[in-house]
Amino acid sequence: MDPAVRRICVAAQKGGVGKTTVSLNLAVAFAQRGRRTLLVDLDPQGGVGHSLGRGDTALAGLAEVMMGRLAPHAAVIQTRLPALAILARGRLDPIDAVEYEEALRGGALGGALDPLEPGFDLVLYDTPAGLGAVTRAALARAHFALVPFQTEALSARSVAQVIRVIDHVRGSENPSLRLLGILPTLVDKSSGDAVAALGQVWGSEAHVLETVIPRVAVFSEASRRGVPVSFLPGAAAPEARRFDLLAAELEQGMERITRAEAPADERPQRELL
Repeated sequence: MDPAVRRICVAAQKGGVGKTTVSLNLAVAFAQRGRRTLLVDLDPQGGVGHSLGRGDTALAGLAEVMMGRLAPHAAVIQTRLPALAILARGRLDPIDAVEYEEALRGGALGGALDPLEPGFDLVLYDTPAGLGAVTRAALARAHFALVPFQTEALSARSVAQVIRVIDHVRGSENPSLRLLGILPTLVDKSSGDAVAALGQVWGSEAHVLETVIPRVAVFSEASRRGVPVSFLPGAAAPEARRFDLLAAELEQGMERITRAEAPADERPQRELL
């Protein structure tokens, strides 16, 4: 693993689990903790840009880099947080989405991102729903995978599918890839079905995170305003603190994995006299 930068792929089989919400607010939390962070929007639908209130043609980004119309560094958008930058999806016509996904196969994604990532501590890849070519390309270069799942039965069953793909990519393409955690999202503890789904995953998977993301209206309000939750006006939303706790938990997880896999410190025998 390259110690200079840590790459986290946020991946989910099922749509609507809050993956982009997690990616954006987690990137903000890392940056606010002093980690130089790059958020990369790999979703052909451009979820990060839409979450920030920008339309399909507002932000240049990865699409222009892939087409050779823009140099990688010129495509990076520096936010008002000094430690956070964004590589948006770019201006992509929906009819070109298939060609865009095909272009990301193989080493094309690396060619676009390799010049950028050395300037950062963390790189987060927000991927499209499903386990297709774009998500596979991101997993093939990531160090860690974060798997959000909505606490309902269908999404809980999809977790095993994502883990199966992570294991396959690790075995065949990227031996550095590790499962960082399974993140419960849209948690409604007043719902018996949600509690049952949460218990099912807790009972069957060893990597479920302690931090959970609740189903609350503040996320819809932040999306409507086009800002992360910590940027909403008024009193600070508790959910902003929740993403800080998530960032801290993930930092601890990455350190734990890195230490466990570090080579032993072998020293030659020394003589005292």
